[in-house]
Amino acid sequence: MNLPNKLTVSRIILTAVFLLFLFGHGPAYKAAALFIFLLAALTDLLDGYLARTRNVITDFGRLMDPIADKVLTLSAFFAFIEMELIPAWMVIIIVMRELVITGLRILALTKKVVLPAEEGGKHKTVSQMFAIIIILVSLIMKDAGFNPSFMETVIYIAMLITVAFTLISGSTFFYRNRAVFK
Repeated sequence: MNLPNKLTVSRIILTAVFLLFLFGHGPAYKAAALFIFLLAALTDLLDGYLARTRNVITDFGRLMDPIADKVLTLSAFFAFIEMELIPAWMVIIIVMRELVITGLRILALTKKVVLPAEEGGKHKTVSQMFAIIIILVSLIMKDAGFNPSFMETVIYIAMLITVAFTLISGSTFFYRNRAVFK
């Protein structure tokens, strides 16, 4: 297994560690969760960069990189629902998009076609990670005793933007690959 693929797998492992700290009590735990999340997000940037620059792009990487992203981001979003920080309907839309696109990728694989992540999907992932970072910073502030009322609005707007990118990228992915599914 090459280094970019190891980084992809490490993102899944870091997700479990992130969740352990996220549900800890106190600002230190939330700060550690933010650090681990940032580390996991960095592996997303680094694995793709290394795969391209070293010319070691693999089918495993094309398939597992977006799955590792989904594991990380969806775990955070489900945790935030549990913590009553974001509305479930937003996460349901995100999950529906992810399931449909993953299903389409699996269908394409049955036709011996690997559908790599597209630019719109990468923007969607960045918007999701940005929203998660905003929420984590808000949690750190709250646990430290500083809870500005405008943060709920900031979180909601960040999630609305994420939902918009999610819907746009899913529609674009389906449209661009429609020939594979006919």
